[in-house]
Amino acid sequence: MKQTAVVVAPGRGTYNKTELGYLKRHHANRSAIIGEFDGYRTALGQEAVSKLDNAARFSGPHHTRGDNASPLIYACAYADFLSISAEKFDIIGVTGNSMGWYIALACAGALSPMAGLDVVNTMGTLMHERGVGGQLIYPVTDEDWRDPGGKRAEVLAIMSEIDNRANHRLALSIDLGGMLVLAGDETGLEAFEKQAPRVQDRFPMRLQNHAAFHTELMAPIAAEGQRRLPQTLFQQPKLPLVDGRGGLWHPKSSDLGALWSYTLQHQVVEPYDFSAAIRTAARELMPDVFIVLGPGTTLGGAVAQSFVSANWRGMSDKAEFQAEQSKTPRLISMGMENQRDTAT
Repeated sequence: MKQTAVVVAPGRGTYNKTELGYLKRHHANRSAIIGEFDGYRTALGQEAVSKLDNAARFSGPHHTRGDNASPLIYACAYADFLSISAEKFDIIGVTGNSMGWYIALACAGALSPMAGLDVVNTMGTLMHERGVGGQLIYPVTDEDWRDPGGKRAEVLAIMSEIDNRANHRLALSIDLGGMLVLAGDETGLEAFEKQAPRVQDRFPMRLQNHAAFHTELMAPIAAEGQRRLPQTLFQQPKLPLVDGRGGLWHPKSSDLGALWSYTLQHQVVEPYDFSAAIRTAARELMPDVFIVLGPGTTLGGAVAQSFVSANWRGMSDKAEFQAEQSKTPRLISMGMENQRDTAT
């Protein structure tokens, strides 16, 4: 019997050293579509995604650049989507995290595969060429995935106080389950790093080659993206889509002008609430399982933490998620070798 599934697409930062060769390992049988992606990049004078994937070694400064990371992650994730077994799963919706929204649009059919690449590549290149500021990540739950004594509110208060200082910019970028991603200019980020308590000897953690995504600092990039990417690229989705506000877009009845505007304006300059996206997908679409596309293995934790924050299927902490997962798996991460076969 088929299971119903919501597919979750990853964002930036998910293709790292351990993912090198992901396309070659998992998608040698998809040479046609990868070849089309390579042709698009080559025509623009950019490095082919297969060449990036086949590099002799991983280079952080090179592979994580927006103009390279974005199309490479798109190619991996879209190929993973095509690999999901139609005999095992009935896909009833798609969502994503941050740049994963662009990937979700292609998976749901609101963008053709090549139009999806065009959007991802254009926005990723603009971020590389014109992106300003940066991002850092900070946990707001304890080891049990619970908010200990209003930690989230405390962090947001520190953020707001810094943003109100002269010549400081700092804002919420992504609500990522048990983590908050903050973005701003260098003075704002440095102020938070000095003021926020050090956690697990790792946080606050800067994200490499990331700009101040999902904040007002991206307004010039949003404007240029709208100039380069016309509304005609968009079409009616074939699957329900859940956006970064928790909004639901339905097949055959979506306002394409509004979808274009959300994608290239609101989504670029306003916070991305990934937790809300998972909550809406869980409660409104009621899937049996969530399938997280590769590459990478980091997004699964944020999905699971979002289950807990939404109290989905009675999961209220990490232990209850683990108990449910061991009894009836609700989360499949295609970037994890021991789970990939379950999806394909």
